[in-house]
Amino acid sequence: MFLSPKPSLGSVYSTEHGRMCPACGMPIGQCNCAKQKSAPQGSGAVRVGRETKGRKGKGVTVITGLPLQGEALEALAKQLKQRCGAGGTVRDGVIEIQGDHRDGIVTELTKRGFSARRSGG
Repeated sequence: MFLSPKPSLGSVYSTEHGRMCPACGMPIGQCNCAKQKSAPQGSGAVRVGRETKGRKGKGVTVITGLPLQGEALEALAKQLKQRCGAGGTVRDGVIEIQGDHRDGIVTELTKRGFSARRSGG
């Protein structure tokens, strides 16, 4: 009886193209898989909280529930990081900004028309 080898998962990084999509094998910038998947839509209630879990005690401001996706979310994150003068990232539709900037972010999001509220202690 002949057993076939396990199918390869494909490369996830290429020195020529950088990060690769494991599903289609294309570079992340050219991947159509992520564009076809719908990003989680926000409930309309934007929450601005602070987390330290998994960050070795370092606090980050977390913004959840934004009804934006893709490039619009990235652009908003960039503007908020510039306003706070801090670094940060966007992960799974959630904006994370280094440090505790909850009050400033709530006022900025309210100016932009979002119904932002502070969550947590």
